[in-house]
Amino acid sequence: MAVAPTDELPHDEASTDEWVFTAWTPDASLGLISGHRLTGARAWYWSALVQAGQPLLHLAEWDVAVRADPFVVKAPEMWAEHHCVAPLEQWSLGNEAYFVALDEPSAALDRAYGRPTPTAMDLEWYAVEAADELVDGFVQTGVVHGRIDVMGRTPTELTEVPARRWRRWREAKGMPPVELEHVIAHTGLRAPFLFPDGALSDWVVTPRGWRSRDRDRP
Repeated sequence: MAVAPTDELPHDEASTDEWVFTAWTPDASLGLISGHRLTGARAWYWSALVQAGQPLLHLAEWDVAVRADPFVVKAPEMWAEHHCVAPLEQWSLGNEAYFVALDEPSAALDRAYGRPTPTAMDLEWYAVEAADELVDGFVQTGVVHGRIDVMGRTPTELTEVPARRWRRWREAKGMPPVELEHVIAHTGLRAPFLFPDGALSDWVVTPRGWRSRDRDRP
């Protein structure tokens, strides 16, 4: 079936609903991820900011109560929101939280012990192409405008940087992470996540966007 505006909303018949937003600069010096998954009455939220010369900023909340507005995620010392302004056209993305600064990105796959770092993102996501259907949803190319504030750093202003998002749902329980094109040369800025179900997402930024890191290499 063709992608419909109502597909932006949670599906009543789905056991898993997911929204994942990404953006990056064309020189691959900065990248961000903001993901949100509903699993019944509980939700997952994960986010990352990578920037050249800086540690990975990592945020993961894997057991959050779903609120009356399912697009608002609140946990201790964390607020995040994905707000659909215009279906298939525009989303507002925001979060304020203590991200964890990790000098070694692989620490995100263990206990993610690092320096608590106040971080806030206030972003607007705009579509530049129609959505492309997937087996379990759709993917859409866009651009992001907005501002990122990290304590101790100069604020970062983003103006029409490349972006991509995924909207997926599934009736059966469980869903693997978004699958990206793999890269063998993975020297880019890295943002890995280990999900509660044991699945792994290990992405790096390239000038063409986020890619999956070759898992056969260290």
